[in-house]
Amino acid sequence: MSRRCALLAWALLALLGLGAAQKDCGPIVSRQGWKAQASRCSQRLRQPVRYVVVSHTAGSVCVTPASCQQQARNVQHYHVQQLGWCDVGYNFLIGEDGLVYEGRGWNTIGAHSGATWNPISIGISFMGKYMDRAPPAQALKAAQSLLACGAARGYLTPNYEIKGHRDVQQTLSPGDKLYEIIQQWPHYRRV
Repeated sequence: MSRRCALLAWALLALLGLGAAQKDCGPIVSRQGWKAQASRCSQRLRQPVRYVVVSHTAGSVCVTPASCQQQARNVQHYHVQQLGWCDVGYNFLIGEDGLVYEGRGWNTIGAHSGATWNPISIGISFMGKYMDRAPPAQALKAAQSLLACGAARGYLTPNYEIKGHRDVQQTLSPGDKLYEIIQQWPHYRRV
């Protein structure tokens, strides 16, 4: 293939979002996909974001798309109806089915880690309780793919830092087993 043809092919792939530079975000279930209530949130995150706070919901686990969609709705209901928040507190939720569930998304300030950390971080919460057991490999992979995608697409800084929820607030979250795992991830930094 001539150099000119190769450049044209590369440009076409880049325009279509199919080139190697385009990082796959993996399967993300949209808010519509899990039948979320409409958000009443309006505060925008300033991007790129430097910090990611990883937590667990400390509630029921979900292992199928149907059960994870229901669990995402349960978390949102608790946050909105019981706590009076404008939406589910997390930017993203991770199910044991290996899927990412869009919460507030990349652009909206979450309510996951307190007044200091919410405006400067993305909150990712694993649905379940991970004190005595680790999330399955597909859930961990989904979270890591989401983070790589966020960095590749400019939502996160290239040198973003992962924190455990317990690193930024007095809590047992993200659970002992999940905390041990995220401490091994390359972007993890203790406060």
